[in-house]
Amino acid sequence: MDKLAVLIPAFNESQTIRKVIKNVQSATENIDGTKIYVYDNNSSDDTATIAKKAGAVVRYEYTQGKGAVIRRMFREIDSHVYIMIDADDTYPVEAIPEMYERVMKHNADMVVGDRLSSTYFEENTRPFHNFGNTIVRGMINLLFQTQIKDILTGYRAFSYRFVKTFPVLSRGFEIETEMSIHATEKKMSVENQIIEYRDRPSGSESKLNTYSDGFRVLKTLTKLFRIYHPFAFFGGTSIVLFTASALAFWLRVFVPFWHTGRVDNFPSLIVATFVALAGVTSLFSGLILDAIQSQERRNFEFELQRVHENENINSKI
Repeated sequence: MDKLAVLIPAFNESQTIRKVIKNVQSATENIDGTKIYVYDNNSSDDTATIAKKAGAVVRYEYTQGKGAVIRRMFREIDSHVYIMIDADDTYPVEAIPEMYERVMKHNADMVVGDRLSSTYFEENTRPFHNFGNTIVRGMINLLFQTQIKDILTGYRAFSYRFVKTFPVLSRGFEIETEMSIHATEKKMSVENQIIEYRDRPSGSESKLNTYSDGFRVLKTLTKLFRIYHPFAFFGGTSIVLFTASALAFWLRVFVPFWHTGRVDNFPSLIVATFVALAGVTSLFSGLILDAIQSQERRNFEFELQRVHENENINSKI
């Protein structure tokens, strides 16, 4: 079992991968038991070859997407502490020792490399990325009542407990959103660590598409809110449906009936009735799913205990 595993997902990063590996080696020279893993995700350049020559353990994930890479990493590697860093040389490796200590000494389950509180908005030359980061952070902190400062950062440290209990569902860059919400909802210990950020070097291209990946992040946010807070989600939906039904009934059925004594708008009455029934269905769906989610939270606590015991056993082997 490694003491520290540095995880580097890589896709066509031949320009920067060697520098990142060498910098990580220098930053972790005082942390015994450190291994650097580069997971190549179908690169068409020399990323894997360069990484091997630089001294990293190179493995391959042939299913495209950052989520698929992280799923493979988390399944295959056993370590007391994990640090995930991008291969594009935008994050300072000098922060690794402190992130490692936060997990080891503070018992943090996730340490978030917070770019947004430092140089991100000055260094990042893509204005829509800046706007998207701000919007996503605000929505998640509001909906999930968390204080994570940088939701979409790719620079994080994890405990063994987090890695072995995190269900990777996303395929792409929305994986960071999923990590943040999972840690919050499972009451795991999360710390923010301010880091300096620098934009990609000239010639290195971002794999992130502002619009399509942004849409996927928002879709993931909606899905996870429905999963973790079903009563709020379906209860809110039922309120909208009840309101629409009441307005349709009042304006199209009751008011004309008050004046004429006849129910002339039978289609409106039927529609209002079905919308009200949909509201009732949504309300009870939320109640049932909320009960199931409560049971899931209890089961997760038992799973955490099992994972903790496995970590102790692996440490002795």
